[in-house]
Amino acid sequence: MDPIRDPEGNEITHLHQLGQLDGMRILEIGCGTGRMTWRYASRPVAVVGLDPSPEKLATALANRPADLAKKVDFIQGTAEMLPFGDEFFDVAIMAWSL
Repeated sequence: MDPIRDPEGNEITHLHQLGQLDGMRILEIGCGTGRMTWRYASRPVAVVGLDPSPEKLATALANRPADLAKKVDFIQGTAEMLPFGDEFFDVAIMAWSL
């Protein structure tokens, strides 16, 4: 079980204050099980969660809400070797991934 992080909602509060998410294409580096993904994913037009762990990605896929299935995808990989072209995303975010 993942540890409980940010029960007060500070991550999402600051994320929304610092950046525009509506209509954006988001890359979430180190998405893990999607713990944070589900808290903002309704606002962007598309989200790709990137994580090196196939087990965590399987959990994220299993927990993906049906209404987000067409706009949220998960890919196995690392930030050092991104499998995307330049300017593919509008915003990249990362939390608890260092």
